[in-house]
Amino acid sequence: MEEFSQRDIGIYTRRWVASLPKIFLHPVNLARAYERKNFRADFIASLTVAIVLLPQAIAYALIAELPPQTGLFAAIVAGLIGGLWGSSHHLHTGPTNTTSLIVLSGLLTVAVPGTPEYLLAAGVVAVWAGLMRVLMGVARLGILVNFVSDAVVIGFTAGAGILIVVNQLRHLLRISGASSPYFYTTITNVIQNLGETHMITFYIGGGSVVLLLLMKRFTPKLPAPLLILLGASIIVWLFGLDQESFGGGVIVLGELPRGLPPLADLPLFDLDLLGSLGPSIVAVGLIGLIEAASISRAVAARSGQYLNSDQEFVGQGLANIAAGIFSGYPVAGSLTRSAVNYEAGARSQFAAVMSSIWVLLAMLMFAPAAAFLPRAALAGILVVTGARMINHKEARRIMRTSAGDTAVMLISFAATLILSLEFAVLTGVLVSFARFVANTAMPSVTEMIPRDNFSHFSHQPEKPSCPQLGVLTIMGSLYFGAAPYVEDMIRAHMDDNPNQKFLMLRMRRVNHCDISGIHMLETVVNLYRQRGGEVFLVGVRKKVLSKMQLSGFDKILGESHFLETETAIPHIFYNSLNATECVYSCRVRVWKECQSLPKSEKRIDLPDAFLVPEHADVPLISPDAFWRGINQAKAAGQDLAWRVIDVREASEFERGHLRGAESIPLPKLLNGEGEKLRQDESIVFVCRSGRRSQQMAYLFKQKGYSHVQHLEGGMTALEIAALK
Repeated sequence: MEEFSQRDIGIYTRRWVASLPKIFLHPVNLARAYERKNFRADFIASLTVAIVLLPQAIAYALIAELPPQTGLFAAIVAGLIGGLWGSSHHLHTGPTNTTSLIVLSGLLTVAVPGTPEYLLAAGVVAVWAGLMRVLMGVARLGILVNFVSDAVVIGFTAGAGILIVVNQLRHLLRISGASSPYFYTTITNVIQNLGETHMITFYIGGGSVVLLLLMKRFTPKLPAPLLILLGASIIVWLFGLDQESFGGGVIVLGELPRGLPPLADLPLFDLDLLGSLGPSIVAVGLIGLIEAASISRAVAARSGQYLNSDQEFVGQGLANIAAGIFSGYPVAGSLTRSAVNYEAGARSQFAAVMSSIWVLLAMLMFAPAAAFLPRAALAGILVVTGARMINHKEARRIMRTSAGDTAVMLISFAATLILSLEFAVLTGVLVSFARFVANTAMPSVTEMIPRDNFSHFSHQPEKPSCPQLGVLTIMGSLYFGAAPYVEDMIRAHMDDNPNQKFLMLRMRRVNHCDISGIHMLETVVNLYRQRGGEVFLVGVRKKVLSKMQLSGFDKILGESHFLETETAIPHIFYNSLNATECVYSCRVRVWKECQSLPKSEKRIDLPDAFLVPEHADVPLISPDAFWRGINQAKAAGQDLAWRVIDVREASEFERGHLRGAESIPLPKLLNGEGEKLRQDESIVFVCRSGRRSQQMAYLFKQKGYSHVQHLEGGMTALEIAALK
């Protein structure tokens, strides 16, 4: 059974090839569609974002132990390319704290911070991670990020925030020690070297933390990080705090180079280097895509914009490739800057493009001002940033909502603190995917009965179910991983209801069924047929029905066993269930159709042979033929040619019956009264709807009565025929 025909594959391939120029010529389409009235809003938003971006670009580069200009180069190039080739109007691409921390973890395994090799390795990671994202976008694999739980992102981000705080402590205190991606190693180094704390550095860093918190609390609209860095630089310059006379001096960034981002000569095909950086490339690529997808979706939920995930993947990929080539490092979508961009009123991607231009102008004009920028002030800002990455509110929400999501979040959090970050990312992704597989492998299989008003089905375990017909609702795909579980659940239902011969499977929520699911359904059908019953499917979707038809399962089940939701119960009730059992054996009224049935005060056990097989040849007489016989006999003044036996209860018979009919209720026929009927006489059994009479005709035929019939449709059908 093929998922796609050769024709379908050809159509899909042609459409895919035709879409490629549109993806890569996206900036042209943006320019053509741009409305001039949006320029003012985009211009103002770009200035606002640039004020936030400038200090962030420097600070985030320092998280990765990269030169500050590397962050600025990445911010300039990524904002420009990500804006032009991205899908979201508001997503801002550039350096981020999470990506910087992953880069640090990966680069420390191949080079020492401050060396040319370290800087080149950062570019290599950016280019290859970007290429990975572009390929995923071109291949239309944007949907894959949906398989990574938000719980993974929350747990990983919280762990990354703690690592940022811990890693910045040595800069905040100006103590010795090498950078490390491991929490235990870093915190141990800080504790062991606390005695080296440089107090002036601590005052600058600690003061920056306090001032940033106060400004965020009381003056949230001001660009606090930029003002704090500017103020700290002025203090260092005025008092000469970078001089040796102050205990070795406060460490400053030094003057930044002026000029456009230069091209980097990257060892892109150094196989040994790529082998070492492989996990980091994958981790940067995945986390960046997850960040971009989640941030753009969050903003789009407020703006109402339609997003193209595949186009966004390409934009993110090209931004990384360009950042690596132009002496930058890996980039991703920024939640902070995207939110600022939206709140500032940006109308299109050109706001992000213009923000990059502002940063470029600022770097060209004010690069010398960084000569007195204290590293401790940046560390203080990053400590606050890292602490804010711990989303306490969302973590508590997850813990209240789902034990499974809580476990995924905690595992991701612990892996981030214990493992190197690239493996922590992969651990979180694998745990998330494993949980997804486990959930899809155990679809909900729930027994249901109608509510009191019979309008809807629901799970009501406190109420008894029908002794003859079970109804199970399946919610989930019937694929190879889920089919065994669903079969186990159906078998457990059979064990709990040994007398139920019929099963109705409600499959409106089944979106996919593969050959393993088909085999499972065949097994279930055989199990119920061995009981003498049948299986009915209700609400089967077209896609699933197509698979069943291609596999031949529809012939095995029988086309009459595929039912519509509205008519399923009446069809099964009147055509398959044993009405006599409903009257004489059942004490519950589950279905709407049960309500009009009489209930015998005395319960009787019916013989197994009493159930009429689905295709049994039971002699019958039509209401029209029966009515003509009555009229002909009446006109000729003769008795009926048949002996009419009314098998209904005595109370039913008294409320109305055919003239000349004899009342022999079904229990009496079973308990000996039937022996008084001669085998050579013509007998017509009659009841209300024809089901009890059919069973009696079938039973007496099995006993050797050759002239028995039943009135098709019973008294109800006869009354309708009389009105014609």
